[in-house]
Amino acid sequence: MELNADPINMGLRLLACLFHLPTAVIYGSLSLFVSILHNVFLLYYVDTFVSVYKIDKLSFWIGETVFLIWNSLNDPLFGWLSDRVFLSTQQPGAEISSPEVVLKRLRALSHNGPLFAISFLAFWVAWAHPGLQFLLCLCMYDSFLTMVDLHHNALLADLAVSAKDRTSLNFYCSFFSAIGSLSVFMSYAVWNKEDFFSFRIFCIVLAFCSIVGFTLSTQLLRQRFETDGKAKWDQESTLKELYIEKLSVPQEKRITLVEYLQQLSRHRNFLWFVCMNLIQVFHCHFNSNFFPLFLEHLLSDKISVSTGSFLLGISYIAPHLNNLYFLSLCRRWGVYAVVRGLFFLKLALSVVMLLAGPDQVYLLCIFIASNRVFTEGTCKLLNLVVTDLVDEDLVLNRRKQAASALLFGMVALVTKPGQTFAPLIGTWLLCVYTGYDIFQRNPLSNVVSAQPKLESDTILEPTLRQGCFYLLVFVPITCALLQLLSWTQFSLHGKRLQMVKAQRQGLMQGRAPEIKMI
Repeated sequence: MELNADPINMGLRLLACLFHLPTAVIYGSLSLFVSILHNVFLLYYVDTFVSVYKIDKLSFWIGETVFLIWNSLNDPLFGWLSDRVFLSTQQPGAEISSPEVVLKRLRALSHNGPLFAISFLAFWVAWAHPGLQFLLCLCMYDSFLTMVDLHHNALLADLAVSAKDRTSLNFYCSFFSAIGSLSVFMSYAVWNKEDFFSFRIFCIVLAFCSIVGFTLSTQLLRQRFETDGKAKWDQESTLKELYIEKLSVPQEKRITLVEYLQQLSRHRNFLWFVCMNLIQVFHCHFNSNFFPLFLEHLLSDKISVSTGSFLLGISYIAPHLNNLYFLSLCRRWGVYAVVRGLFFLKLALSVVMLLAGPDQVYLLCIFIASNRVFTEGTCKLLNLVVTDLVDEDLVLNRRKQAASALLFGMVALVTKPGQTFAPLIGTWLLCVYTGYDIFQRNPLSNVVSAQPKLESDTILEPTLRQGCFYLLVFVPITCALLQLLSWTQFSLHGKRLQMVKAQRQGLMQGRAPEIKMI
């Protein structure tokens, strides 16, 4: 009996420790269960369908085109379905409280997280015609990923208002995302196009860990709200306020989608932000898509295969680790100043690389890696800016509750086309300047292969090498200049940001008492 009791006691103690973890840690752990799957997906799904399932070029582009449309539309669609109830100035019936909003998002995460993990598994077993499977898998995977991302990001705005608390939440997201990126390094040990069995087992293990993680984390957060949160909620005071409000204020109809879009079109900072973020999304995916191409044609005869693989792997984990430092700077100087500094840094590094030329091997290695690291790091900080836009949207339109998921969805609607523009514009520029067409010479693998070919059997043309170098340096220079132009027009920082946050906190204090989460 004593032997049987020890594991039970250990399990109870473990559960007790988990229950007492800070909310920010549990919230950040959700990023771990997304990143361990999504990094593997990004690295291998194209190579799997091109090299293993032998998808044809037409089916591939049809799938990517349909995916582009669905990928752009599902964010605002799911955001609208989730948050349309929050848009009216006066809600019919009882007002939705903050704990109920958070519980609603946690319920959505508890359902969609495991489904996201299951949809991840659908890529690695051939169960239909390659073209049909490619289309269905992409759309299904992106649908559940969108639901997870929307509600997870919305919680960033719903759990905290102050910049310090939101920075703390984002800090743990970056920390756990960095841990999740280790799945990229582990995947190299089992990736084999000829024998797919080990890789499939690896993916099943990752999916199982993700399902257990989503279930446990969301359950812990829900219990925290259902016990601690609701116990602190003054129900009698709330009912009294609702009763007086119901008698004195006439009910208003909910805002339609057209009216919401009109409100958004008058949101000046939102418009400047999405212009800047569209360029940022384009640059992030340009770096991801062309990273192996730059390694092959600029460094193929200068570095070993292991060095190239190391640069590729470290480029996935370093942005998350670097972001931990960026977030400490955000606490001191503010997100606006840090993002502006990163734009200037991107511009300066690109100009230095242009002046140095393509023959500086070590400088070229550092630039290729740092360009991706700093660009991805900037993307990680922009969620904090969107949460500030959520605050401003609530104050400007005097909403009863912040429509966090919907605003994240509208940002994605405008910016996600950059994911498709990146390979299209990049390959077009390369073809115009050098005459090199990736679909005629070793289709696709030069740009998106998970394991780039670093030892070429043929002598590379000088024009192709020069074209890759100019593409490498002029794209970030152009992006940095356009982003600095847009970012200088963005006014939600400094005193204006403090005023918006003070007004939102005043609105919250004017209602029922809020729960201190962080």
